[in-house]
Amino acid sequence: MINIGILASTKGTDMQAVIDAINSKKLDAKISVVISNRQDAYALERARKHSIKAVFVEQKNKTREEFDKEASRILDQSKIDLILLIGYMRFLSPWFVNKYKNKIMNIHPSLLPKYAAGMDRNVHEQVLKNKEKVTGATLHFVDEGADTGPIIMQKEVKIDKNETVESLKEKVQKAEQEIIVKSIDLYSKGKLKVQENKVIIN
Repeated sequence: MINIGILASTKGTDMQAVIDAINSKKLDAKISVVISNRQDAYALERARKHSIKAVFVEQKNKTREEFDKEASRILDQSKIDLILLIGYMRFLSPWFVNKYKNKIMNIHPSLLPKYAAGMDRNVHEQVLKNKEKVTGATLHFVDEGADTGPIIMQKEVKIDKNETVESLKEKVQKAEQEIIVKSIDLYSKGKLKVQENKVIIN
């Protein structure tokens, strides 16, 4: 069984898919702690509802590294094997990234390297504005760049004629949840290896 820590700033919708997969025995894993930089993040409420430790870490008057060291102490207390970033609105410090090298997964709502910059809504707005036919979701290990780490898995999503930002967001989230659950399963079985900045699935 692997021990997961989640860093989230928003609703944690994708986290629910992980919780459901654990509850239905699809995943041999446990979410031990959810940390947020926002006190009102629904991800914390979602964690409490499922009896998962939920921790708010104040970010005011702290450097990026000071904040990350505080989060790291909480993760280490829970003996975390894998960290998931789910709608996490902060850039990680190089110190944190190096400490947990190839142990931090981030989900992004596009087929990287396309539409690397931006959060959820703006990504979908850009995709629709550019009249793309296909978009998708990418799960990658985090390195010191922004959405530049080794890609673990991607899933394509077809864009329909009358697609809206909301309908596209929903479809992409389904894809996100699918690849997160699959990748955690592979990781827990020791089947994901990073070699020369590429992910090898054994």
